[in-house]
Amino acid sequence: MAAIDAVREIQQRVNASIIGQERVVERLLIALLSNGNVLLEGLPGLAKTRAIKSLSQALESEFSRIQFTPDLLPSDVTGGEIYRAEGAEGGSFEFRKGPIFGNLVLADEINRAPAKVQSALLEAMEERQVTVSGTRYRLPELFMVLATQNPIEQEGTYPLPEAQMDRFLMHVTIGYPSDADEAKVMRLVRAERMGSGEEPPPKIPQSVIFDARREIDAMTMVEAVETYIVALVAATRRPAKFGDQLKDWIGIGASPRGTLALDRAARAFAWLQGRDYVSPEDVQNVAHDCLRHRVSLTYEATADGKTADDVIDELIRQVAVAV
Repeated sequence: MAAIDAVREIQQRVNASIIGQERVVERLLIALLSNGNVLLEGLPGLAKTRAIKSLSQALESEFSRIQFTPDLLPSDVTGGEIYRAEGAEGGSFEFRKGPIFGNLVLADEINRAPAKVQSALLEAMEERQVTVSGTRYRLPELFMVLATQNPIEQEGTYPLPEAQMDRFLMHVTIGYPSDADEAKVMRLVRAERMGSGEEPPPKIPQSVIFDARREIDAMTMVEAVETYIVALVAATRRPAKFGDQLKDWIGIGASPRGTLALDRAARAFAWLQGRDYVSPEDVQNVAHDCLRHRVSLTYEATADGKTADDVIDELIRQVAVAV
């Protein structure tokens, strides 16, 4: 089976389990194909955790879940050394791996833990390794952190540090399903309670993802599209060139990780559409998810009721595509 067919089968299986969230499923696959991490943000009960679990059930992978709480310790994430007694001559310390060593790692309600614990993920998310007592331990080749957070709760939550937000390839927001989709969800859950008695289909092997990544890296991106990506990110840093409105709205622009995120995500999106080249429309399609957490708004923007998505809409409208 070709890599594109296998990935589309994964997408089809997850969509069958997550009714009405096709765009979210697509974003999860884009991040997986781009070897990046995802932050899912939405109100309670919108299937954030279910989407991640469904992906792990379709793909040959080890699923790990970390429930973030205020009393969580960094060692609860990375693992730590334990003393193992070995008779009268003494013992030795042995490293016991934490849940971060899974393939698909669910960081559930990540904003419920203080910054000290959140920072335990920084090295893992960026360098795909953890360092404990001066020793480095490599993470699996297939590795992705899928973090969730609830935007409405204030008590007992800690805002994610900007340095950690920047390590997420995409920040995906989830909204309510339509009335028709919600009726389908009701029927799906009812059918799951009854049970079908059928064996689940075999999982898609990890090699499919690695093959897909090689194809995506080999895709054609003309210089005009590269220039457009750089121009979009540069506009977040020098908004005054595009008028006083954007200048008053943007406090801090995107880092170079934003440029890399747009490149990787646009390639993966184009590949999922069955093409071997990237267009400016592909960049625009993923721009909000790649930049909304990398652009800091000013007080004036907040007072005007503007969101990061509003600012990115304006950037896309004003930044011209090179020809």
